[in-house]
Amino acid sequence: MLRAAAVLATVAVLAAACDGSGFSPQGGGGGSDDETTAAAATEAVLTTNVADRASGVPVDKVVKVTAEHGTISDVVVRSKAGKVAGRLVADGTRWVSSGGLEPGVRYRVRATAKNGDGKQVESISSFTTQALSLDQQTYPSVAPLQGETVGIGMPVIVTFDLPVSDKASFERHMKVATTPVQQGSWRWVSDTVAHWRPKAYWKAGTKVSVDIGINGVSAGGGIYGQEDRKVDFKVGDAHVYKVNAATHQMKVFSNGKLLRTLPITTGKPGFTTRSGVKVIMEKFATRRMNSETVGIPQGSAEAYDINDVRWAMRLTNSGEFIHAAPWSVGSQGHANVSHGCTGLSTDNAGWLYSMTRRGDVVDYTGTDRSMEPDNGYGDWNIPWKDYVAGSALH
Repeated sequence: MLRAAAVLATVAVLAAACDGSGFSPQGGGGGSDDETTAAAATEAVLTTNVADRASGVPVDKVVKVTAEHGTISDVVVRSKAGKVAGRLVADGTRWVSSGGLEPGVRYRVRATAKNGDGKQVESISSFTTQALSLDQQTYPSVAPLQGETVGIGMPVIVTFDLPVSDKASFERHMKVATTPVQQGSWRWVSDTVAHWRPKAYWKAGTKVSVDIGINGVSAGGGIYGQEDRKVDFKVGDAHVYKVNAATHQMKVFSNGKLLRTLPITTGKPGFTTRSGVKVIMEKFATRRMNSETVGIPQGSAEAYDINDVRWAMRLTNSGEFIHAAPWSVGSQGHANVSHGCTGLSTDNAGWLYSMTRRGDVVDYTGTDRSMEPDNGYGDWNIPWKDYVAGSALH
């Protein structure tokens, strides 16, 4: 702990004995006892809320340093890993940490303060935080990636490797800043996944900064945030692909301009393609497609196993893709013959693939099967009011 007030007062008195005034603590020459007491009372006194040499200090402890009879000049809380961020409040009489503490680490606290006469005092103390295993720390993975350019439908996705029960505590430390400013909200998909999206599609060219500052924050249940994450990404051109399964056509728009209308085929009866807003999740120049991954067993009349499907773009977790389907060109523009995917000619699929980014919007109509909100990046199928209600801070 920082030196107690009485100890600091003693240090101040000893300093006064050497300042040429003739006062000594043994009572030789100088002022009266009343004058001495008044002088000592004006010395700045520093205290902290963490005891000196304390051990097992929780990593979510907010370190606070206060000054009486003066203002704080500086506070440095440091370990071998670096400094802990903090700020002065209350007109400089209090310092509060804002950065998380690391587990099992020794910290040194050095604080200085001055009284109204400019006299300075210093206090030094140390403490050690509690040790945590990896099973007591949850790590956040963030999408999009640092520096990535995405489409206007891409949500921010934070995935934790251990469950978060105190979602409100975490969400207070999860920030998304946009240029230009756009209204948005977090929505917890599960105990391990949170999404953030703007109220409307991103504006093309938007710059986004994601700050997941959960290091040392309690997730509840004895689990703490393992590390802060900061990611900056950009939104590219506004690509919206409008698919009508009833007319077997895809209209490709970029920044509001129709570029092409492409003949397509979608799911046949029993394998109906979902209607609703979908978002490109990932891309593969070639991909093996096996019916067993979507519940069609080997040996079934509907079974398939194709090793090199070209220009594949995932739309759902359940296995819907846009891809080249040269075997169905005769049906494209006329009939729905697939197992749920959207098939194009190889040339058309290659052209679309070349312009597509993760996060581009594909809006499906023309079927009686609805897109599930959590089947991939289905955030846009949730009304805004309901989406905001999914925030832990709502």
